[in-house]
Amino acid sequence: MIYKEKFKIGLKDVWKGQEVSNIAILEYLEDIAAYHSDSVGYGINTTDETHLTWILLDWKVKVLKRPKYGQVLDIHTWSRFFVKYYAYRDFEVYDDESNLCIIASSKWLLIDTLNGKIAKIEKEMGDKYESEPDRSVFGEKDIEKLKVPNSFESSIKYKTKRKDIDVIGHVHNLYYLDLAYEALPEEVYNQRPFDNIRIMYKKEIKYGEIVICKYSKEQNKNVVVIESENGEILHAIVELF
Repeated sequence: MIYKEKFKIGLKDVWKGQEVSNIAILEYLEDIAAYHSDSVGYGINTTDETHLTWILLDWKVKVLKRPKYGQVLDIHTWSRFFVKYYAYRDFEVYDDESNLCIIASSKWLLIDTLNGKIAKIEKEMGDKYESEPDRSVFGEKDIEKLKVPNSFESSIKYKTKRKDIDVIGHVHNLYYLDLAYEALPEEVYNQRPFDNIRIMYKKEIKYGEIVICKYSKEQNKNVVVIESENGEILHAIVELF
């Protein structure tokens, strides 16, 4: 089943040249994924009944044509398939002239909110999403894993604030991209927008924790690794190019 919603690009969603920002793109995709889950009974509004929630593990986004302020986007999303505890979801974003502008893929993990442990995706739940296993925007089944670079050029330290925290008490997944941007050297940051975004989430960050964001240039790719202050916990890897 293809789920569709329309989103209008607002003032806060654009940057230089009135083009939609990467943060806004991720926000639209996150919202439509949530709306789709709401529609089949496994969304935010039913968590108290189902005791289930989705945790994002991976983003893979490619911008083909960057829409501008005021345009109305027609966003399509669908469940691709389920494997035990994991769900794969793809996206297509069209502008108001029906041009395909953005494609994206994502991977999610089902969590039992009563005990905080991984929950199995039962057949009854999976059936409600009416998955589209043959419809893959990148033509691949899984999302490739990112690796930690062998060396780094620079790093920054950041202590999480109240504004960073989401409804389940963790740093919101969108803000990992903000952290990556802060870690970029100025000359790299000024090269935005990056039309290819990969984020691999490994371990949640909580309020008040200090993280180290380390930058490395890998061929033509900008890689930011987000770790705990002592370096023992890998929180995420962000790749931009």
